[in-house]
Amino acid sequence: RNAMLMDVCRECNVCIRWLILHTQSNNKKIREIVLQKFSKNNLLLFILKCAQFEFVLKTTYISLLESKEQMWNVCKNESGERMKELSEYFSGEKALTRVKKNESFRSWFASISEKIIGLDFFDSTQAGRKIQQLILALEEVVQFQQIETNLQVQQFLKDTREFLGKMLMIVNIREEFLGILATVSDMSYAWQLIREFVPRMQEQIKKDPSSVIMLRSTFLKLSSILDLPLVRINQAKSPDLISVSEYYSTELVKFVRKVLDIVPRSMFVILNEIIDIETNQLPVLSAKIEKETIGNTAKLPVRQKLAQATYAISVFTEGMLAMENTLVGVIELDPKQLLEDGIREELVKRIASTMNKILVFNARNVDELTKRLQQLSTKLDGYRRSFEYIQDYVNIYGLKIWQEEFSRIVNYNVEQECNSFLKKKVYDHQSAYQSESIPIPKFPRIDESINFIGRLAREIITQTSFKSTTYLDQMSGWFDGTGRELIGIRTLTLLNRSVGVFGVTGLDRLYCFMVVKKLQDLVSECRKQIKVAGSYFDKVNSALHPTSTIPNTADRIYIDALKQTAPIFDAIIPTLARIGQVQLIRKHIANNLNFSAKIDSKTLFYTLEALNNALLADIESHYKNPDKKPYPDTDDNPLLTDLSDYLESVGINDPITKIYITTIPLKFFPLFMFLLFLSLSSKFRFEKKLSVLVPKLPRKKGGIDSTPAVVGFITLLKQFHSINTQKFLAFVGQYIRSSINLVPKNPKLSDLPAEVRDMLVFLEVLCKYSTSIKREDLEAYIPPYTLDFFTHF
Repeated sequence: RNAMLMDVCRECNVCIRWLILHTQSNNKKIREIVLQKFSKNNLLLFILKCAQFEFVLKTTYISLLESKEQMWNVCKNESGERMKELSEYFSGEKALTRVKKNESFRSWFASISEKIIGLDFFDSTQAGRKIQQLILALEEVVQFQQIETNLQVQQFLKDTREFLGKMLMIVNIREEFLGILATVSDMSYAWQLIREFVPRMQEQIKKDPSSVIMLRSTFLKLSSILDLPLVRINQAKSPDLISVSEYYSTELVKFVRKVLDIVPRSMFVILNEIIDIETNQLPVLSAKIEKETIGNTAKLPVRQKLAQATYAISVFTEGMLAMENTLVGVIELDPKQLLEDGIREELVKRIASTMNKILVFNARNVDELTKRLQQLSTKLDGYRRSFEYIQDYVNIYGLKIWQEEFSRIVNYNVEQECNSFLKKKVYDHQSAYQSESIPIPKFPRIDESINFIGRLAREIITQTSFKSTTYLDQMSGWFDGTGRELIGIRTLTLLNRSVGVFGVTGLDRLYCFMVVKKLQDLVSECRKQIKVAGSYFDKVNSALHPTSTIPNTADRIYIDALKQTAPIFDAIIPTLARIGQVQLIRKHIANNLNFSAKIDSKTLFYTLEALNNALLADIESHYKNPDKKPYPDTDDNPLLTDLSDYLESVGINDPITKIYITTIPLKFFPLFMFLLFLSLSSKFRFEKKLSVLVPKLPRKKGGIDSTPAVVGFITLLKQFHSINTQKFLAFVGQYIRSSINLVPKNPKLSDLPAEVRDMLVFLEVLCKYSTSIKREDLEAYIPPYTLDFFTHF
């Protein structure tokens, strides 16, 4: 039978080889003649069935090899026992046998029994010959009259011959057969040609999901591509054997994934139908339904369509999971893992393409931004709910996969967008979020942004521009000249609902990179300007020192300084305001995350808050008594670094008071910041109706929003040592005292000078947004009565 089965296998493989090679012939006539008689669909079916036949044959033969010794021993013992019983039967001593003693038969059957028991399993050639001789002897002994007339003895002899026949077949089961089968079924010649059949394989799966089982056999047949390159490497005992095996196994696994990719794709086509039904056709059921409206509320035809779509998805899943674990080269394929990876890959493609398609802004107005975010929220929410709906039918953790892949998409795109701010780029092969098996797609650039995350971030910056909007802290939003809210709590809530917590934290991270870049540019520009005008700054610094006194010509010094530094600050203030604008956006993002964390994950939020307060207390106690209280964070225990990421994700942070860059001490920096502050305060006036500082210049002529400028000023000041803040406040206090000192000399002034009032309002806003400058700090340099009796009106 081995030879017969091998002949069938050989003929099938010869036929397959001939057909594959001739259907790819360079001779057009030969190719057409072959295809006329034998279509490629039939050829594919032939390959699948042949592979299945080989797989069953190989599996059966391997099981026979594993149980070969056991079956041999069973047959041998049964045969030996029967011969022994016949020997005892002819001894004439056994009770109830009623047969005459026949010593020749007794001794002959005893010797046959010994020969059977003595057959050697490992010497197959000699054992085979002996078995044939024994069978022949047992056939001849039947001719004796005493045996021929005894049916019981004949039955014993027949059973023994059958057992010996089985032993003869068992002894011919050899491992060489598997080697011959592997050579005959070799398909390495078709490694490139078989790729043409991928669409046909996928079409076959779509028609009949259970055909995946036959495809499994085909994949195993294709694993013969490993044999050819590895034979010589193995013979040479090269250390590259493992790496080469892994390479070819990986290539084969990629091919398998490509073929089976049709399963998740087909599932997502059906999933689109489910999304449409759940989003647009099925209403959300209330707790109570009136009896008269049950028929309309049930929507039975729609639910039937939903059930049919769900069943279609489960059929694909059943066919995929029917394929057992398969060893392809040195890599084991788990069908459940393959299905999950395929679903993840298709999910990533759908989410990324949806976000890339929707987050495109052409009109550049807040209505378009709101509309796009609402579209994205509806689309992604439909995907998520439908994905959760089918998870039980697909046997996967739907919500877990959704969160993991959505976070990976957002983090990868944020990482790529942040590359534009880095000297050392993070490439795809270095990224912790990109994957070869489940790649995140990249799309062509539309504008200056690299991807949709960058477009969304820059659109929000555009809608909150410090040149055209006014930020009102009491309203927590940005407003235009007509009083219309552009960006506020509603927009941030919609943003969270559309791109999720991962998207909001990703935007915060991108804005952080933008702030760092702007700060680096600003500090570099400040250093450059101070160096250019160093002699003048030295002159003013000398004239104003010591700051505890009031110079005789203070008013002239300040007026002259404003004139001399006006060109410098006019170039710096827009960058400063841009930093402040982005910082305000980040502050609103932190507030939004804080609020959502308290609602959605309050246990996590309050745990992190408690841990944060405990660590702050430990740090304070360390600085009070460093000898007895160790610092809570060390190199071996990076607790603060890890905790910081968690705190930012739940909004327990203040972006305005963070240190973003390391700076070298800058000479005359406190004086530079004081003159910048003086220049800023002179550009705004207090608006009673809005209770906010508004620009003196119209917006069309260069007027800017005050709050971003103040926040940008705080951020810049925070990047330098705290001693600079104290010196800056000393200059401010000196200016206010000198201006108040002018009141008695000028009879026209009955109240504080306008410059002082503007400066005090600015200081009030400064204290409001800065955690490092308090009223107590101001009172050290400014007379307390000035702050007590100061009023805006």
